[in-house]
Amino acid sequence: MPAQQKKIIFCIAGVLSFACALGTAAAIGTQLWVKGTILCKTGALLVNATSQELEKFIGEIQYGLFYGERVRQCGLGGRPFQFSFFPDLLKIIPASIHVSVILFCTVLIVFALVAAGFFMFNAFGSPYETLHGPVGLYLWSFIACSCGCLIMILFSSEVKIHHLSEKIANFKEGSFIFKTHSEQFANSFWIILVCSLVHFLNALLIRLAGFEFPFSKSKDSGTTTGAADLMY
Repeated sequence: MPAQQKKIIFCIAGVLSFACALGTAAAIGTQLWVKGTILCKTGALLVNATSQELEKFIGEIQYGLFYGERVRQCGLGGRPFQFSFFPDLLKIIPASIHVSVILFCTVLIVFALVAAGFFMFNAFGSPYETLHGPVGLYLWSFIACSCGCLIMILFSSEVKIHHLSEKIANFKEGSFIFKTHSEQFANSFWIILVCSLVHFLNALLIRLAGFEFPFSKSKDSGTTTGAADLMY
């Protein structure tokens, strides 16, 4: 492939990586990871609410990695309550998983920036070391993509398996019990999915630029070396 086309491909990959870093940083600071509705089960049972009357007992909840807001409905109108994970909810949530999600988000930002820098370096400079060449580009893209996948897996398990929304909804509730009525992932969660796909796409762009995958290349060189040794 001509050098000019390679520069264009590397520039595109670098811009995409940089955009992913900014998108992930913006996603961390929002409360748009999960949106849902919560049912005041105790209030609905007290009045034996029918399907039409249940609307008066269904509140809303949304939260991110650091803070969120819930609106409880127990037949007397909505009452908003804002909360933060640190330190308010630290005792009731799976703290190790939650901190791991934040940690991998940070790692994703760092390696997305590193990948963007090396893509630009390869576009306008001359690779002179292995980690500056195609092996490094594959490496940074693979690490960033893996971090994005781990973020989605860990956060999904925290929400679905550990019932994070119900734990938040019942925080500081003595006599009332809340159940999750509906729940879906919001924009910030899908930003992480898009970033993971972008880094996977970057790996394909590297291949499109004419670079072989380093693992298959090293195997061929090892086989050639072994044959040369046998000849001598």
